[in-house]
Amino acid sequence: MANENQINILDLKKRINDIVAKLNLPELRRDLEKLTFESGQPELWSDEYHAKSVMSGMASIRETINTVEKLITDLRNLKELIEMSKDSADESLDQEIKILYRTLLSSVEKIELVTFLSGPYDSSEAVFSIKAGQGGTEAMDWASMLSRMYTRFFEKRGWSYETIEYLPGEETGIKSVSYIIHGRFAYGYLKNEKGTHRLVRQSPFNADKLRQTSFAGVEITPLLPEEAKVEIRDEDIEFEASRSSGAGGQNVNKVSTAVRIKHVPSGIVVECQTQRYQDANRKIAMQILKSKLWEIQEAKRQEELNKIKGSATIASWGHQIRSYVLHPYKLVKDLRTEYEETNPDSVLDGNLDGFIESELKHFAS
Repeated sequence: MANENQINILDLKKRINDIVAKLNLPELRRDLEKLTFESGQPELWSDEYHAKSVMSGMASIRETINTVEKLITDLRNLKELIEMSKDSADESLDQEIKILYRTLLSSVEKIELVTFLSGPYDSSEAVFSIKAGQGGTEAMDWASMLSRMYTRFFEKRGWSYETIEYLPGEETGIKSVSYIIHGRFAYGYLKNEKGTHRLVRQSPFNADKLRQTSFAGVEITPLLPEEAKVEIRDEDIEFEASRSSGAGGQNVNKVSTAVRIKHVPSGIVVECQTQRYQDANRKIAMQILKSKLWEIQEAKRQEELNKIKGSATIASWGHQIRSYVLHPYKLVKDLRTEYEETNPDSVLDGNLDGFIESELKHFAS
């Protein structure tokens, strides 16, 4: 029989029961039933933005339910195998027990991360922005690399996303880009990515291939539900409409559908051009503005404005949360958790799970 000291069934059962209790499976099933009903309504896609949110929410909740149910099933199978092994001399059965146990333990550890996400809006969708920092063309190219890294990560997690603001660089790369991420727990998983990301590499824009350091800043806020209480007075809003920038030809908008909203007291400016109609863009822009104002309120409440509010962080030396070194050696290191990986190409291809998991454990402790 497999070594019972290495296979702690009681501990595993307790951890799975804790997961079931914290995630509240009955409530998740009710949420899924509600979204499934809504997804079948004929008018759903009259609001494409809302429809994407509904479909993404359904997929995410269904995946969570299936994952938890599989934990329960695998635990039952493991118990049965252990019982069978007590009266068997079959060594292959012991090996099967060990493999199932390691697989189950790994699955438990991954889904336990979700239970760390207990903030008021951790389960929310998110507004995710990247801005080039100091470094000119190099920084704009780095911002573009970060954009690819994160969108690859979104795709690997099965989150849909849409670009709501895009400002290209003069020569290459991007000055800034903002996305809405349609994914349950998108904000909770990504909130600790906020801050400055530093790149060290041989410059591709210099004939001598000198070593260059570039910076880009990441900002993220939860996409608040409409019922969230954040006061925005009409007289505090300045509104502008313009033509959305397109790829040219027949796709260019001939009417003013893009919107720019400025909240005068805070100076916050939000732009949105993702939807075909001005009213839809304005609705999204106001929702994003509400999220940004909520973030400021939270920062004041906790008296940690500079730490919490991403836009208050300067993308330069002394503020970075992570370094990506491509030359003279290869290393990506998070400066808060000390977690590191020696394959930057893999990280820049969106394989961020190790960093995200270490952040969640670090900040939950």
